[in-house]
Amino acid sequence: MSYALITGASKGIGKAIAEELAARHFNILLIARSEELLKNESLRLAQKYSVSADHLAIDLSATDAAAKIFEWCKIKDYTVSALVNNAGYGLSGPFDKHSAEDHLNMLQVNVVTPVLLSRFFLPMLRIQPRAYILNIASTAAYQAVPCLTAYAASKSFIKSFSRGLRQELHDSNVSVTCISPGATDTEFPARAMMGEKSLKAAEKLNMTAESVANIAVKSMLAGKAEVITGIINKFGALLSWLLPKELVEKSVMKIYK
Repeated sequence: MSYALITGASKGIGKAIAEELAARHFNILLIARSEELLKNESLRLAQKYSVSADHLAIDLSATDAAAKIFEWCKIKDYTVSALVNNAGYGLSGPFDKHSAEDHLNMLQVNVVTPVLLSRFFLPMLRIQPRAYILNIASTAAYQAVPCLTAYAASKSFIKSFSRGLRQELHDSNVSVTCISPGATDTEFPARAMMGEKSLKAAEKLNMTAESVANIAVKSMLAGKAEVITGIINKFGALLSWLLPKELVEKSVMKIYK
């Protein structure tokens, strides 16, 4: 019996991805910090879709989080055939507004833990008939975003990491897909402590977590390399590539400052 493992699965896009996968008869392993939310969601999915579901409550900013998740799967004898690196968050405002520890924790969740999970699980994924790595980046990966500086850089890393790993695995059974959502109706803005101006801008472009998850899972199963969700977000990424970088960066900073 194989499972799909989803990080950040208690809320938002991660929760919606778990639902999409369970609806397609994937057994589910839910990973996040909230024990109660994870327990309730794993029970709900198991009952609704007649799949096997389990959960692990863990802080993904801990340096040993990836190792503990892998060890938990080994102890439970869970075989993972789909790894979904969804967990992530941002810190808005000037770079020096946040402490070194704040930045370190965010980069651990956004960058280090997904890389280490990919490394730990790759040998297991390689021996499955068909296996997937789904990494969730952001439209922020396509440009520098002043006042979301470290967050945007972390998502640029995930996009580049995904494409590089995909090419390394192109002749294997493991497919790597990177999804870049734009503004999504989740708790991301609140955790990032975004200002009123950026919140109003996001409201005009918001997609639901369910619509993003549907695109993400379909893209993963189709073996696509890189997908930006939503036509407006695709157009925005194109503009950021066509227009002078300094002009784009100055315009974006007016929103997030």
